[in-house]
Amino acid sequence: MMKLSRRAALAAVAVTGLPRIAVAQAKQKVRIGVPTKTYWPTIICETALRQKLFDKEGLDCELTIYRGGSEGFEAMAAGAADLVVHASSAVAAGLKKGVNARVVANGANGYYGWYLVVKTDSKITKVEELAGKKVGITSAGSGTDTLALWSATDRKINFTRVPLGGGGLVPNLLSGNIDATVLYSPLTYKVMQAKEARSLTDYGAEVPAHSTGGWIASDKTIKDKPQMVQKALNAIYGGLAFLRDDKNRDASVKLIAEIDEIPEPIAAAELDGNLKKLSPDGLFNRDGMVRALEMAKLIGMNDLAPVDQIYIETFKPVPTKA
Repeated sequence: MMKLSRRAALAAVAVTGLPRIAVAQAKQKVRIGVPTKTYWPTIICETALRQKLFDKEGLDCELTIYRGGSEGFEAMAAGAADLVVHASSAVAAGLKKGVNARVVANGANGYYGWYLVVKTDSKITKVEELAGKKVGITSAGSGTDTLALWSATDRKINFTRVPLGGGGLVPNLLSGNIDATVLYSPLTYKVMQAKEARSLTDYGAEVPAHSTGGWIASDKTIKDKPQMVQKALNAIYGGLAFLRDDKNRDASVKLIAEIDEIPEPIAAAELDGNLKKLSPDGLFNRDGMVRALEMAKLIGMNDLAPVDQIYIETFKPVPTKA
């Protein structure tokens, strides 16, 4: 007969002594990491939290906002997060460095809401005129850097990429320190609606469709907690389904405005220009994953794992209903 230590025995008595309902209602914790506050994963997760979709899945969601996709990926690798959002190429690079993780659900199939912009009164009217000029990016190796390099390659020109951090892009553009910048939503909609900037390139329309980001989990989490991963994805895609449903439009715009701390007209643009174009089911397209790795090579990411190793199709989100 198995023997219990005194501490274990007391713990067992304490648990069995609890009201039956208290034991039944204990929720499993899931730690989700998102790259930044004003970005689509945060909006979706906050919506799922406010609609109590994680609760419906029997989960206690702990949401952490990191200072970028790389920091969240590092937290996942260290065991501090169960599910994070980052570029698919990060998984391919991580596998080569011993970080065993996979993309478990596709997030976006394009850079929706991302634009190459200039000041409204700039004399530059086409991308080719940026040859020899200065273009703002957040940092080397970032999404803005990838798109800047895509523009340079696509138009066969050279320009200087200036890393300014997310908070420095618009101020440096408006002050004239740079000639153009790559911007992401909702910043793009904010400056364009205010007529402070105008678009040279709509990356969501011009860059070939591919997986620009997805939900990632470590192999250990996938093996040890598959049901938790499935339930978390159900809640997440339930949050997206709520936002995309036209009957919830007014509520969705108000939610986005509150979460991102932006005016409702900009929130409406974010909904229509970005959130409604995200993958509604998390399913993968192999060609899109291949293109994701090709885009990564633009910024010098050449030591990458094969495409078939970076994602798994085990999990198929079943959106939780609000």
